[in-house]
Amino acid sequence: MRGWPLIKLLPTKTNFKFVKYSRLFGVLSVVLCIASIIGCFTPGLNMGIDFSGGASLEVSKPAGQTIDQEEVASAVSALGLQDVGVQGIARLDNNQVDGSTVLLRFQLPDGADQTEVVRDVEAAITQTVGEVTYSGVSVVGSKVSGELFRSGLMALGLATVLMFLYIWFRFEPQFGMGAVAGLVHDVILTFGLIVIMRLEFSLNMVAAILTVIGYSMNDTVVVFDRLRENLRKYKSMPLGEVIDLSINETLSRTVITGVTAVMVLAVLAFLGGEVLFGFSIALMFGIIVGTYSSVYVAAPIILLWGVKRGEFAEEAKPIKLGGASRP
Repeated sequence: MRGWPLIKLLPTKTNFKFVKYSRLFGVLSVVLCIASIIGCFTPGLNMGIDFSGGASLEVSKPAGQTIDQEEVASAVSALGLQDVGVQGIARLDNNQVDGSTVLLRFQLPDGADQTEVVRDVEAAITQTVGEVTYSGVSVVGSKVSGELFRSGLMALGLATVLMFLYIWFRFEPQFGMGAVAGLVHDVILTFGLIVIMRLEFSLNMVAAILTVIGYSMNDTVVVFDRLRENLRKYKSMPLGEVIDLSINETLSRTVITGVTAVMVLAVLAFLGGEVLFGFSIALMFGIIVGTYSSVYVAAPIILLWGVKRGEFAEEAKPIKLGGASRP
């Protein structure tokens, strides 16, 4: 079939002027980052049980029977518990949302006996909706949740510092600054998405952001490798043109890799159930902005900072073969 595979229809060589619009997109990135930071404080993150403290449990009936979510929420709220949330989830045996299984979350009162509260909740639900099965009970105290939140933030900060050191040793300090700026940009905007969509910020979300950091760094290293190679090859070409050339030469690889990952995550988001939805959406968004930041955040900082071209302008030493030298 002519023209197949369809990837052959994509241009093998592009000549986009990325640097020309770097200031415009740079201002846009700064505005979005500021808005995301403000959103993390007002209205703030939708903390999950992992970070806010509380309990969650799955309530299920045999397949074919349904559970009234409003009745469950009313029964738990009548006990004086706060932040009660009930949502339908897929059954483990057939991975279908048929109304027979719900996930219940609620805040635990300070100083209360966690086991006793969970027992009272189960009794109230059984009395209201009839005989049900409880599974997946998870209880997190306020002290533990605070420690988890601090540990999660420390993990994100440590990952960023280690990535900076890696780029610094592999390239130059200005390359490291560009890479870290891209990482911070991606993390902040991902937090902004979490706030806007009111996604639950849990340990799963921390894992998603750490994955975004790894993906963004991988994408940036590909661009920087080509940029370093072209700085040696085109010694008299203006730095802006070298950056454009390097991005264009790696663009197809970057886009194809990103699109492939997004396609897989889209399937996971819509078929993986409620538990994996937020994780998949955050990761999809992070991959997209990671690709964007490699082009319009990390690389333009190299242009602003400048590069010592002399370090890349060393001629290759001649290799002696059979007494004669060849360049």
